Amino acid sequence: MAPRRALHFVFKVGNRFRTACFFRDVLGMKILRHEEFEEGCKASCNGPYDGKWSKTMVGFGPEDDHFVAELTYNYGIGHYKLGNDFMGITLASSQAVSNARKLEWPLSEVTEGVFETEAPGGYKFYLQNRSPPQSDPVLKVTLAVSDLQKSLNYWSNLLGMKIYEKDEEKQRALLGYADNQCKLELQGIKGTVDHAAAFGRIAFSCPQKELLDLEDLMKRENQKILTPLVSLDTPGKATVQVVILADPDGHEICFVGDEAFRELSKMDPEGNKLLDDAMAADKSDEWFARQNKSKASG
Repeated sequence: MAPRRALHFVFKVGNRFRTACFFRDVLGMKILRHEEFEEGCKASCNGPYDGKWSKTMVGFGPEDDHFVAELTYNYGIGHYKLGNDFMGITLASSQAVSNARKLEWPLSEVTEGVFETEAPGGYKFYLQNRSPPQSDPVLKVTLAVSDLQKSLNYWSNLLGMKIYEKDEEKQRALLGYADNQCKLELQGIKGTVDHAAAFGRIAFSCPQKELLDLEDLMKRENQKILTPLVSLDTPGKATVQVVILADPDGHEICFVGDEAFRELSKMDPEGNKLLDDAMAADKSDEWFARQNKSKASG
């Protein structure tokens, strides 16, 4: 099989300012790029919303060799109900632990040297208090599944992921496309997986020529295709082709053509400024407005 890469996880955020503080100041990630859109995405990248929205990519390094976060903000929507589908992202960074303590961001030690914290909106992150690996501090994304074996068949046999670990007793498995990439952890739960309104999406890249074959495979296997092969335009940047799938529990999965995506995902040195300017101009971000007012009065 041709190389595939883990790219990013999509979060819906209701407060861009607080969210930016978490990813920039607590985790220590960089703003890789920021883009504003006047109408909803053809592949529902921003969820089932038609209005104005923004996309902010944040990570420890470029998406060519780091797993990053995509923060989607729908103007006028300040809150999304959480389900039980997303169980957390684990990263190794003693600096993030130190930043959280310094900023008095709530931390809870769940096991020795591992701290649980939450991004705005309630998304869980697990910070390992150690030096990050040379490849990428982001180690794994954990998703809930209702039937581990059924999910393994989907992710491994159909999507071609290697199974690195499997624990029947704990109902968990660790999968990935390469040793030096962020892994996908599947954690079995009792009952059904509820995506609620805050549901996210995990993205991978593959050679563009594989997209149609992947879509055909899912059709033959009677698997759900949320968005058949479609081209997505970003003004002034590369046009990418994507296929959006859903696994047996309804987790959304985006596969994007690698060649065009590498062009699209280049880091924008203006990303920080573009995000800050957008937040300053967004009058619905009350928290940001209060912060500015407080600084002015001080």
